[in-house]
Amino acid sequence: MSHPADSSQRFLFEGVDVRGESVQISGALTDMLANQAYSATLKRLLGEFAAAAVLISNNLKYEGRIILQARSKQAVSLVMVECSSERHIRGIAQGDLSAEADDPMNLLTDGQLVLTVEREAGQRYQGIVALAGGTLAGALEDYFSQSEQLGTRFWLASDGARSAGLMLQQLPAQLTDAEARSEQWSTLCLLTETVHADELLGLTPEALLFKLYQEETVTVYPPAPILFKCRCSRERSADAISLLPESEREEILAEQGDITMTCELCGTTYRFGREVLPPRGAGTTLH
Repeated sequence: MSHPADSSQRFLFEGVDVRGESVQISGALTDMLANQAYSATLKRLLGEFAAAAVLISNNLKYEGRIILQARSKQAVSLVMVECSSERHIRGIAQGDLSAEADDPMNLLTDGQLVLTVEREAGQRYQGIVALAGGTLAGALEDYFSQSEQLGTRFWLASDGARSAGLMLQQLPAQLTDAEARSEQWSTLCLLTETVHADELLGLTPEALLFKLYQEETVTVYPPAPILFKCRCSRERSADAISLLPESEREEILAEQGDITMTCELCGTTYRFGREVLPPRGAGTTLH
């Protein structure tokens, strides 16, 4: 489902080797969270992950997806949000879904942040960074400093019903010498540090950029929509069922009359009778 307020927007600074992205999500976040009874803290956490995943996915120059996940030995064992190159998001948390904390990141203390890039063509890249009790934005900045070696900063906010974010990233040096480049980067980061969570969530992208960068010349590109959309399908569910032992399939059919599979990420339920089930081992693809 499309929601007009859900969009990401690129912007560039004139004469400066820096680009930016802004993102605001509301309806798509509500759709993503609707399938599970998440605590208020987990909704905020998933909201920040959704905003971050969209910001990062805008770096994709090919069809594919970003999978941003945190794994922890705390009450919440997994938080995952996926965003495709078309800005289709879906996500889930696992563990104690009623867990609360003053700081959402406290639910993931001593965990790991895993960023996976998948191309439709099949290639897969994965990077890991420790969650050392800081912010999601800080963990992502650590990741980019290690892997991309280009200055990258994130500002994220979520109240559980809405999420938003800003990303600034240095471009390969083209326009300025090293000293001017460093000074310009520092200035833009200092300006962005003045932003408050309520401004990220409440101001329009245009008003937000004007507030932060009114002394700069900024080119703003048209907004791109963000949608909640799951990749599950009846075919994939049938493939998964085909991997069950024949005896187990027959037992379920005898007891229930059909076999059902419900997608954890969107709540869609697929039902299969004996006449429509594929032969055992016929499929190879899971959710």
